[in-house]
Amino acid sequence: MSQSNGTTTKKELVNRIAEELGEKKVLVKDVIQHFLDAVIDELAAGRRLEFREFGVFEVRERAARVAQNPRTLDKVQVPAKRVVKFKVGRRMRQLVCEGTIEPEFPLKPDDSERPATQDPSSGFQRPTPPSLNPDSKFG
Repeated sequence: MSQSNGTTTKKELVNRIAEELGEKKVLVKDVIQHFLDAVIDELAAGRRLEFREFGVFEVRERAARVAQNPRTLDKVQVPAKRVVKFKVGRRMRQLVCEGTIEPEFPLKPDDSERPATQDPSSGFQRPTPPSLNPDSKFG
């Protein structure tokens, strides 16, 4: 499903999430795109975004400086600019950087391990999101 270089595309995430939630891909794609647009808008306005357990995005000013071209050894003026900084949250650090906890949603979901809620109108069993699962330590 993922490309050979280990990259997952937005389309692949949309497909996976739509399948896990039993929602239409068009709706999931629209929600994800609106979320990403909102993140960009908040950062462009200079606001800090904090997503607990995931991380913090913030805009910082990088001061002007003098750099050196490694090929010619000429001095080059680098102007001040705004950059986006990301600080990793606790759960992401534990899972990605340290590998000390198991992923809540593995790459290949196994819904047999997660409790399901019954949608009475369709007979479809939908996995319970972690925030609604009373046994979840992250909800």
